[in-house]
Amino acid sequence: MLNIVLVEPEIPNNTGNIGRLCVGTESRLHLIHPFGFQITDKNVKRSGLDYWVHLDWKEYENVAAWMVQVPDLSRVFLMSSHAQKSYLETEFQDGDWLVFGKESVGLSQEVLALFPNHLKIPISPLVRSFNLANACAFVIGEAKRQIQIK
Repeated sequence: MLNIVLVEPEIPNNTGNIGRLCVGTESRLHLIHPFGFQITDKNVKRSGLDYWVHLDWKEYENVAAWMVQVPDLSRVFLMSSHAQKSYLETEFQDGDWLVFGKESVGLSQEVLALFPNHLKIPISPLVRSFNLANACAFVIGEAKRQIQIK
């Protein structure tokens, strides 16, 4: 099982779509406060459709509360447009933690400083960033592909 971590998500539709993606890929979703919405928000449930009831998810008050739940910090991978290494150059393992920042600004420098494994998603210079749900789908898809062929 992969662990998908959203740090301070802002858009309920993205979180709902990522929740549905986690159900479909048998991944666990970890949500770190503060959120830009309430989990009860109809947009979260609408985007997650009727799959939300099947979602394995946890929420944390802050990054520190989440970190104590991680058994091996070396298996935490932070997605950042400023990273040098592509997620396509990474060997993923079952149980890895894939961390994504909030839609407007990504991960803070404070969070990035906590972990050495920073990865980027290759992107055309014509585009500033991918939608958060799409970015999660790229990385989860590659990680699942690797895990299934091992």
